[in-house]
Amino acid sequence: MDHAPVTGPPLPEHLQVEITSACNLRCTMCLVRYRPPVNKLAGAMRPELFRRLVDEVPVRRLTLQGLGEPLLSPYLPEMIATAVGRGIRVGFNSNATLLTGRRARELVESGLDWLHVSLDGAGPAVYEAIREGASFDRVVGNLAGLVRAKRELGSATPWIRVVFVAMRDNVADLPGLARLLARIGVDELRVQNLSHDFADTDPAGAYREIREFTAGQALWSDQDTERARSMFAEAARVAAPAGLRLRVPALADEGGGNCTWPWDAAYVTSAGLVQPCCMVMGDDRVVLGDLNRSSFAEIWCGEAYQDFRRRLDSADPPDVCRGCSLYRHTF
Repeated sequence: MDHAPVTGPPLPEHLQVEITSACNLRCTMCLVRYRPPVNKLAGAMRPELFRRLVDEVPVRRLTLQGLGEPLLSPYLPEMIATAVGRGIRVGFNSNATLLTGRRARELVESGLDWLHVSLDGAGPAVYEAIREGASFDRVVGNLAGLVRAKRELGSATPWIRVVFVAMRDNVADLPGLARLLARIGVDELRVQNLSHDFADTDPAGAYREIREFTAGQALWSDQDTERARSMFAEAARVAAPAGLRLRVPALADEGGGNCTWPWDAAYVTSAGLVQPCCMVMGDDRVVLGDLNRSSFAEIWCGEAYQDFRRRLDSADPPDVCRGCSLYRHTF
């Protein structure tokens, strides 16, 4: 273990834990597409590391997701049970390709607080071009099955939110998706921008492909901004009378600052590396500690975290934050 920690902020009540780095899809906007595949057993967070985390940190909200697909983790049920048994609000985001009727009922019965489903198109052509390896009809059927399981079991949870990553190639599908979700009975549709512009990375390095993809698809540039606003407005007109909650992102860069992630929460990779937030995407960009060598408290209060907080709270933030859409208020 490292030396005793210095004084820091209180331990966070929110953790985002990548319970697996393995995924069954190769989505165009995700780093997974541009990296070698990960075996689902090799990519799974060890249960003992997970239990140690929830023992060490006074968690009240736990997000079980990262770059991988949570339903691929063989330990997901016991992780949910551990969280629910301790009164922790727990949920995750899924591509829903593996969300069979049986699994949907199990998740409803587990006490899961929320389940977010990625759905980036209103039909197969657009959606399947983005979520390579997925079937639109299967995912929509699985989503409808989850809604049905909630009703049949008389459960108010999990809260079902569909997440739509808005890009130039799919933003015109947004109103149609709102109509579809209203018919299914989904609780909420959240529209978000791409997470990062990767401008802090080497243009010819390992992040070249995702950096170039983002430059061509991001809606925060001037191109297509008015068309995106029009689609957002049309989706709002569809959602309101149907009782579908809708959230859309800002399109104009409002300047950076006021990010509280490193004071309020932390992101932990499946290998036990601690990062400042979930938006970094890539454990070689910034790592503040390793749970295989130190306790969470030692990392949280350590000099690397303290230095990161000082810089983030200054006029000279870390390079990895400058291109973050959450930091720039466009997420």
